[in-house]
Amino acid sequence: MSTPPPPNPYTQPQYPQYPQQGYAPQPQYQQPYPGTGGPAYGWGAPPPPPPKKNQGPKIALITMASIAGLLAVSWFGNNVVSGGSSSSGSGSFPPAEYQLTLPETLLDGKYKLADDQSDKGQAGLAGTSEANIRDAKAAVGQYLSTSESGVLVISGGYGRIKDPDEARTKILKGAGESDGSTIAVPAEDFTPAGSEVTITCQVLTTEQTGGGTSTLPMCAWADDNTSAAVALTNVQIAKQTPEEVDLKAVAEATLKVREATRKPIG
Repeated sequence: MSTPPPPNPYTQPQYPQYPQQGYAPQPQYQQPYPGTGGPAYGWGAPPPPPPKKNQGPKIALITMASIAGLLAVSWFGNNVVSGGSSSSGSGSFPPAEYQLTLPETLLDGKYKLADDQSDKGQAGLAGTSEANIRDAKAAVGQYLSTSESGVLVISGGYGRIKDPDEARTKILKGAGESDGSTIAVPAEDFTPAGSEVTITCQVLTTEQTGGGTSTLPMCAWADDNTSAAVALTNVQIAKQTPEEVDLKAVAEATLKVREATRKPIG
């Protein structure tokens, strides 16, 4: 009786074949990038690109920021310092005791400083009249909030202001006269609870690129040393009618901005 030959050690073992159920075969070689001949990510085809996230709120936010930024640079330089009324010709200028600063965050950390445009604002002060303010320095900043899809712009400055009421009136009037802007709700004075500071607020409608308008509320304050306008809006407010805007709430937010930005000199 003959002895069977020993098994070939190089023969692959045979396993039972099961039908594939929805699984694609795995490639057994490294694929190059299309058209390059270079290696791909490890083995197999390169992974697909990640899906694009919804850009709707971000785009709307950038649009509003652009509108507010367009208004910001001109408010202080062109309107607060551009001359005084006859009433501002008498009296003396107050001492410089307070300055306007731009902290990294505002309104309990919800808004973060995205663009400091103070240098542009300062350049706009060159050659302006000193009938109502002396030693003027600009403070212009744009803040963004991702949690509220909102934008806050503070545009103003500090120095020695002879007539704060006139400064507050002019800074709002100038914003309403900017290209593409219309005053939809006239200026109204507010005195938030616990404060003696007058905050004046109005609502603008601004023309959007591509058509349509956007609602933009803003408030302003002025004292012996500081004067600023604050524009505060988000995706929801921008879509409201001007009459629907809660100006009292914007005035209260503006007071908080004043408390955070107005600091003693030195």
